[in-house]
Amino acid sequence: MSTLYKSRFFPHPMVSLLLLVVWLMLNNSISAGNIVLGSFLAIVIPILTAPLQTPQPKLKKPLLAVYYVLQLAWDIIVSNFQVANMVIRPPKLLQPGFIAVPIDLDTVTAITILASTVSLTPGTVSSDISDDNKWLYIHVLNLENEEELIATIKQRYEKLLKEIFEC
Repeated sequence: MSTLYKSRFFPHPMVSLLLLVVWLMLNNSISAGNIVLGSFLAIVIPILTAPLQTPQPKLKKPLLAVYYVLQLAWDIIVSNFQVANMVIRPPKLLQPGFIAVPIDLDTVTAITILASTVSLTPGTVSSDISDDNKWLYIHVLNLENEEELIATIKQRYEKLLKEIFEC
């Protein structure tokens, strides 16, 4: 009974607390009226918005997710230097192109993270995902070897995401 009570009236207790604190900070007052109104809003807003939220997959390996973020940060730094080098000393002819990367991920969250990862890495931008969520279309600034780039994306990012979410 108490679990139902908590989930119905406080679906997101930390969000409620944050809303109350933000309300009080915005009003720059800790008066009784602001506390009552802020508490009311902190309870009502999460209750009204709870049905709008979609369930998110759980991280099966959170430490691997930390490794993924660190690896992505490193790849972004390296890619920035590579793109800067192309701007400073351009190759004779840039070969921009589009590639289609087959996706083996099951969850929308994992696919979104993969597309965002590709877009965050300079020199590539994910442009679309197929309707069946099986292909990620990517624009590449300088496409030298399509198969190598696809293999890198699948091994370096998609494989880790599959382990993190166990897709």
